[in-house]
Amino acid sequence: MNDMSTGGEPHSHAQPHERARDPIDDCVHCGFCLPHCPTYRLWGEEMDSPRGRIYLMRGLRDGELPTNPIAASVAQHFDRCLGCMACMPACPSGVRYDTLIERTRSQLESTRPRSLTDRLFRGLLFALLPYPHRLKALAVLLWLYARSGLQRLVRGSGLLRRLPPRMAQLDALAPDLRFRDLFAALPAHVAAQGERRARVGMVSGCVQRVFFPGVNQATVRVLSAEGCDVAVPEGQGCCGALSMHAGREGEAKSLARAFVDEFTRQGVDIIAVNAAGCGSHLKSYGTLLANERVWADKARAIAGKVRDVNELLAAMPPRAPRHPVPVRVAYHDACHLAHAQGIRAQPRALLRGIPGLTLVEIPDGDQCCGSAGTYNLTEPQAANAIGERKVDNVLSTRAQLLAAANAGCTLQIQKLLRARGATLPAAHPIEILDAAIRGVPLQCLSGGTGIIPGKT
Repeated sequence: MNDMSTGGEPHSHAQPHERARDPIDDCVHCGFCLPHCPTYRLWGEEMDSPRGRIYLMRGLRDGELPTNPIAASVAQHFDRCLGCMACMPACPSGVRYDTLIERTRSQLESTRPRSLTDRLFRGLLFALLPYPHRLKALAVLLWLYARSGLQRLVRGSGLLRRLPPRMAQLDALAPDLRFRDLFAALPAHVAAQGERRARVGMVSGCVQRVFFPGVNQATVRVLSAEGCDVAVPEGQGCCGALSMHAGREGEAKSLARAFVDEFTRQGVDIIAVNAAGCGSHLKSYGTLLANERVWADKARAIAGKVRDVNELLAAMPPRAPRHPVPVRVAYHDACHLAHAQGIRAQPRALLRGIPGLTLVEIPDGDQCCGSAGTYNLTEPQAANAIGERKVDNVLSTRAQLLAAANAGCTLQIQKLLRARGATLPAAHPIEILDAAIRGVPLQCLSGGTGIIPGKT
């Protein structure tokens, strides 16, 4: 079980002087990345493509562009990058664009002073998002805001149209919370059903555990049903994915050390993660902490155990019987699952293994939905324009249910559907599989009971 592929190469955070060759120089400027880049397709601007951004990176490295601080006209092109990594599978030269954009964003955050409003907004985000207990308090406030009628009043008043786009986006992305979700909790340990196949530690996440607790509950149940002992460490915190993607490298490393420490104590065979962005980042821990003597070996060991839950289950012959779920499902490829980890076939195989389920492909499915970590909060207008293309393509499938393996993608797509007055229930693939195994109604993420297994 421990030799299963981690799906994709690890990220590298090494600096140029630590390598015989700077990965910037691997780019041959062929342009194969251009049609795969959402921002290039949106604006048609060379500097908002991977190739163009690498030109800028080379200019910063070679002293052709100012670096202290980086000019705003240059920095904006790095801010506009979603970090979706769609360019990487398309690149014939194997350019590690993930390494390059994270390295550049770290340089950007450490040298370029942002405007006061930008600093305050980003400070607010990162004072909340990596801290589940703070998010829980926010969830209670959001529930009161919605149930009191204040949200309906605010939206109907036109006030949101007068606010800066970032602030309006906070309201638009707010999920529909259920009262019971505010008090959801996971057991510290769940035993395997039948003969044990593996000891699994589960990553509960930050946004996932607070706003989509049903995904975690379904994950525990399915892993147990498939023969896994499941431990959910109570002391686990944020993995640091959002911080690293935003260039906050010091913060990301601090969170990674705490995470490594907690899961090292668990002594599990496998670490299962059900959020694409978290999984991609966790698999990079070995290189993220490679230069820290105390942490390097432990970080590599933890990274080597990480499996996306779809990846893990697809590698095990199914044990639990599946009940029919007669529904037409459109599967959305989360970028950090498909592009960064190379996990495409596994979730599709799990869904196709459910009797009665019809899986349909989304046209232009490898394109980002515009969520991209905190991108839809910091760059809302671009995120909305990119997301509209995704929603057009999702609706064209005439699916009854949307399956997405990342909380941010679900929030983004549901927000854009609501803006159109459209409704499409959404669920994580593991929730659909859980409903099939248990033979119970599927509780969708957007609007209560959806498809009832065994009924048409």
